Amino acid sequence: AAVTGAVAEALGVPASRVFSSSTGVIGEPLPFERITAKVPDLVAALTEDAVEMAAQAIMTTDTFPKGAAATVQGEGGVIHISGIAKGSGMIAPDMATMLVYIFTDAKIGANQLQKMVSRNVDATFNSITVDSDTSTSDTLLIAATGQSEAAELKGPTLKAFETALAGVMRDLALQVVRDGEGATKLVEVRVTGAASDEDAAKVAFSIANSPLVKTAVAGQDPNWGRIVAAIGKSGAQADRDRLTIRFGDILVAQNGWRNPEYSEDEGAAYMQGQDLVFAVDLGLGKAKRSVWTCDLTSRYIEINADYRS
Repeated sequence: AAVTGAVAEALGVPASRVFSSSTGVIGEPLPFERITAKVPDLVAALTEDAVEMAAQAIMTTDTFPKGAAATVQGEGGVIHISGIAKGSGMIAPDMATMLVYIFTDAKIGANQLQKMVSRNVDATFNSITVDSDTSTSDTLLIAATGQSEAAELKGPTLKAFETALAGVMRDLALQVVRDGEGATKLVEVRVTGAASDEDAAKVAFSIANSPLVKTAVAGQDPNWGRIVAAIGKSGAQADRDRLTIRFGDILVAQNGWRNPEYSEDEGAAYMQGQDLVFAVDLGLGKAKRSVWTCDLTSRYIEINADYRS
């Protein structure tokens, strides 16, 4: 309340219009006096580059500021969407050390905007995982100012806006996982042919969160057996003899057995890339799910072992 109150006073806006979020060491008191003492100076320093400055200011173990933007041609004017994000460790669905702020000048009601976010969050921010660990700071905040000259959103323009918003959300989500602590590779895990949506998610996250899979990626080792093991421990319905596994376009295994034409050298060459796709078809149904993760390197251990020292 002290921080939000100081910001509201400095900006001349109602305190109900100021929202707070933070990250840091869990359980340690926040020295808020250091923040409130600087609020007037921060307000005075606001410029057109304020969003970029904010993206840099919220970084902790992040290695680069994260931002994304899109425009939509509305009826009578252009609609803008821009967002920034912070996050690189303790990232897992629903609860993460992740802060995301998206702004638009569209004329749209809060309830309508909330429905759009809810429809698109599962395929974006709730489909990324860096280390399967969670935190207490998960925030996705979207604000609409209504300042665009475009008319209130409706019809085709409303659909185009949601598509653009989903694109910004996906862009920011992938930037977060690409910047995973110590990460050198971005990995997409595509699961198809699952018996249910729940099973598809179980398998996708089991693979994405497997330390053995993630360290194999770090070591550029095309050990597809680790993917099979992750499927087996997921708790989802699976049949080894129906499994198909691909590294990108490379058919590694089919019907549960190694493809006779698959070359280990070909798989190793693929693993040297920075953006990888592991595709798994369970052969049991029509459900599917894609999630994104990164490799697990010794740098991750260094960052977290030295976090407070």
